[in-house]
Amino acid sequence: MKKILLIFLLIPIEFYSQESAFQEEELNINQFIDGTLTQPNSINNSPLVIFIQGSGPTDRNGNQSMMKSDFAKKIAHQLADEGIASFRFDKRIFKMNKLKIKEEDLRFEDFVEDVEAIMSYFKGKENFSKIILAGHSEGSLLGILAADQGADALISLAGAGRSIDNIVVDQIGKQAPGLQQNTRESFDELMEKGSTSNYNPALGSIFRPSVQPYMVSWIKYDPAEEIAELEIPVLIVQGTADIQVQTSEAEILHEALPNSELKIIPDMNHVFREIKGNDALVNTKSYNEPNRPLHPDLIPILVEFVKNIEK
Repeated sequence: MKKILLIFLLIPIEFYSQESAFQEEELNINQFIDGTLTQPNSINNSPLVIFIQGSGPTDRNGNQSMMKSDFAKKIAHQLADEGIASFRFDKRIFKMNKLKIKEEDLRFEDFVEDVEAIMSYFKGKENFSKIILAGHSEGSLLGILAADQGADALISLAGAGRSIDNIVVDQIGKQAPGLQQNTRESFDELMEKGSTSNYNPALGSIFRPSVQPYMVSWIKYDPAEEIAELEIPVLIVQGTADIQVQTSEAEILHEALPNSELKIIPDMNHVFREIKGNDALVNTKSYNEPNRPLHPDLIPILVEFVKNIEK
């Protein structure tokens, strides 16, 4: 009986200590950007990691309407446990209806400007020792492009090493081989003429007229060429179980910037979970398992990099 009582007495104490390890504050940076600042308790002037989400309507926690993995939220909380602050934000896509922004008016550079605005906001506060951009998937390129506006370091998480047209053509080739050639031809026409109309209806999500201006603004950037211009510490992280981005993409980025640090994490997928084996169903299922833990190697790698950055 005494053992049982002792266990119940310890539970609230452990819970309280976990909850009190960090504090969170909702911030409005400007009309486009709302996010969450996570700060470790009792630590002043900590490093700040700014998370940049991937493509589509992705919120600050790394989730979409039909996908909830909470990976960004989990990373933020675990970094706070290690004395590292972070800011994660909803993409401006969530403000489009309220601000009456039309899809055809959206450009890749808009998202770059959002990252730059966030950096400017926190630099003005002077509360953090370093500012590190951490871009996931599409966010990797956004971080690369914004980094020269004052970032102390960059982390590329599952970022592409080639332009988006080449990535999409390869992905279509694996998912629907019969559409690969039409995808390539449609991209070529888009780059040559600024628009395309000869795409298969099955490719409408990629080439619908309202999204074509955005695709044009995105295609023109080659991540390898852009990262080669950086003169700040860079960490490139990629998982071998990622079914969206291959490890070869990380290697392309590393080859373009040889003094970068490359970490290939075995069995880590696109949402930073450990996936054993080659079962695609298990892999994709993890995109909707928010309680599934992060890959155990991820946080130690991020923490070591951030804490070793020279100011």
